[in-house]
Amino acid sequence: MLIGVPKEIKVHEYRVGLTPAGVRELKAHGHAVLVQASAGAGIGIPDAQYQAAGAEIADSAEEVFARADMIVKVKEPQPAECARLREGQVLFTYLHLAPDPAQTQALVDSGCVAIAYETVSDGRGGLPLLAPMSEVAGRMSIQAGAHAMEKAPGGNGVLLGGVPGVAPADVVVIGGGVVGYNAARIAVGMGANVTILDRSLPRLAWLDTAFDGRLTTLYSTVDALETAVRHADLVIGAVLVPGAAAPKLVTRAMLKTMKPGAVIVDVAIDQGGCFETSRATTHQEPTYVEEGIVHYCVANMPGGVARTSTFALTNATMQFTVALADKGYRRALLDDPNLREGLNVHLGRVTYQAVAEALGYEYQPTREALKPWWAPSDH
Repeated sequence: MLIGVPKEIKVHEYRVGLTPAGVRELKAHGHAVLVQASAGAGIGIPDAQYQAAGAEIADSAEEVFARADMIVKVKEPQPAECARLREGQVLFTYLHLAPDPAQTQALVDSGCVAIAYETVSDGRGGLPLLAPMSEVAGRMSIQAGAHAMEKAPGGNGVLLGGVPGVAPADVVVIGGGVVGYNAARIAVGMGANVTILDRSLPRLAWLDTAFDGRLTTLYSTVDALETAVRHADLVIGAVLVPGAAAPKLVTRAMLKTMKPGAVIVDVAIDQGGCFETSRATTHQEPTYVEEGIVHYCVANMPGGVARTSTFALTNATMQFTVALADKGYRRALLDDPNLREGLNVHLGRVTYQAVAEALGYEYQPTREALKPWWAPSDH
């Protein structure tokens, strides 16, 4: 199989879908790899390293898309990239389709086979290809929020950890999953007063034990959320419904009760955001102020630490990329029910239920989409 790796074109996105080590792995399995020129330049990987690993360098994205059997990326394809996809071509990347009707329609129209990192499962309720970026985003959310609290970006001028004789900031983390845990870990380490809300009592018990009482855990109700947000200097939105649009937990009315200059960081913005007032921003213009509150809603936060993020992501995706290349997408999806959960669009049909429900498409279950392989007599 020929695997294509285009250069990312989203604003300030420097991550890359494969490292030279990944190229060597695929080459060892008998596959060819085509990498667009300068694809890794933003994280210090020159074309020569890819060539030394056995990759061919393509002059343009057009060449990569035209020749490759499978495209391996990081971020969702932009409109120009969607237009280059062709029927039957495999796309393996983050998609986040539920809040993005335009991209979903473009993928449906292309006839490609779109497999989303963020919905591949591990059989235990985890999302192994989302987890490494969630770890990065959770940790980044605190440093981004701490900077946004400074006066220049419009913040309230509170130092996250305080100083002797002056109280530290109050940080509220909504959601106790991978993002929330990592955000809380950094905030506690920097000396902030941290409150974390979740609706899973076992998860709250685990967090309480993990932090040895150094933060406050609250069961998430409307009342608890309203009270916590009202007193917060920094609020981290860390909720996730796999594959679906994020619920709008913090309303504009709640925002109006917050301290002027307080900051919200919406890590759920890839899935539409969990604050009513959230809209996606970029690393170039990361914040805006609404209702007197600083909003940080960068849709590709881990791209800000692109080198760390690339290696963390490709460590997780490599085994699945090799399986798709070795077996072809149909056999790979049939053999691995966890990878099969990643199939979002297949030959013009939406095959992930949460996306179909969010955007009004007819849902085609993955087993039905792959039916000829389940029922050979139907050929």
